[in-house]
Amino acid sequence: MTNLKYDCLHFPGDRPCKPHKETGVTCDDCDQYKPVEQKIIIIKLDALGDVLRTTSILHALKKKHPDSFISWFTRKNSKELFINNDLVDEVLIYEDMSSSIRIEIENYDIVINLDPSTNSAAIASVAKGKAKYGFGLNSKGKVYPFNKEAEEWFKMGAFDNLKKQNKKPYQQIIHEICKLEYHKGEIIIELTEDEHNFKNNFIKEKNLDRFEFIIGINAGASDRWQFKKWRLEGYAELIDLLSKKYNCGILLFGGKDEIETNSVLMKVSKNVINTGENNSLRKFFSLVDITDLFITGDTLALHAASALKKKVVCLFGPTSYSEIEDYGRITKVIPELDCLVCYKNTCDFRPNCMEMISSETVYDHVVKNLKELGKI
Repeated sequence: MTNLKYDCLHFPGDRPCKPHKETGVTCDDCDQYKPVEQKIIIIKLDALGDVLRTTSILHALKKKHPDSFISWFTRKNSKELFINNDLVDEVLIYEDMSSSIRIEIENYDIVINLDPSTNSAAIASVAKGKAKYGFGLNSKGKVYPFNKEAEEWFKMGAFDNLKKQNKKPYQQIIHEICKLEYHKGEIIIELTEDEHNFKNNFIKEKNLDRFEFIIGINAGASDRWQFKKWRLEGYAELIDLLSKKYNCGILLFGGKDEIETNSVLMKVSKNVINTGENNSLRKFFSLVDITDLFITGDTLALHAASALKKKVVCLFGPTSYSEIEDYGRITKVIPELDCLVCYKNTCDFRPNCMEMISSETVYDHVVKNLKELGKI
């Protein structure tokens, strides 16, 4: 009679495991049996870009706990971020009631919640864990730090002056909260074979090989902060400068909010190609991977391009440029204003931070990066 080792990391419970499906092997003669020694849950719900850049913690976490089973609890719209990510064993969905029930039932060795929001903190407090890092919710309904390492980040969220003074990248901060060594762990996006095929088909369909190099532009950003976005005329001037000087393809990225913006930029040069505003998240990643250099504000596109190891020129205004780990690939364009890192939703200063960034300045940074890549 065949034994079933249901404590194995590979066994999902409701279907055959991957080794069995691939080779037909059973538990009795399987050399991939790996019992779950530790269970870790990471709770990260809000903002796609923040969920994505938090994946940078996984390298150090898995190195410190190599036999761990890692669950990630997040919203439904973030699920695709974890496709082909071998460091996350399962993704639990916030909108799925069964996931919440499981968190109440299961015992974890480590519970990590890096969001000081009441929803995330409540879930982290309910979860049973031997060690908890980050933030929880007390009986009065107030968020508090589980451990002293989380206090610094907690205070930065409460006091604007501390946020402005901070010089640590977000990745370093979350490693410290979780008591992990920080070695600039990379944000993780692993494209699938189908996604590479989609990318290569797009290159062929648009005849992108006719260009000496490809530049990506993401002109949009979240509406939460008015001046995360650079000036439309700034992007138009930049495209004009680049198109007149170099044989470069310029791919435009964005969603439905950028339809009008991208239609204007399409008219600047025949070298401009719109990748479309209805791409899925994974198709967006695949198309970003085409580019040699990416230009964007502080938004999801920044973290995606960074994860895909692209050279990036990023324009900063109200959000913290210090919190962005540059990985030696990201050039930060920072206007000379004392009011930066204000995190104001709107602003009536003139000139404002984005008006202070000239197209010539961005062009010079782009050219410098292209030279480093050996493209010009």
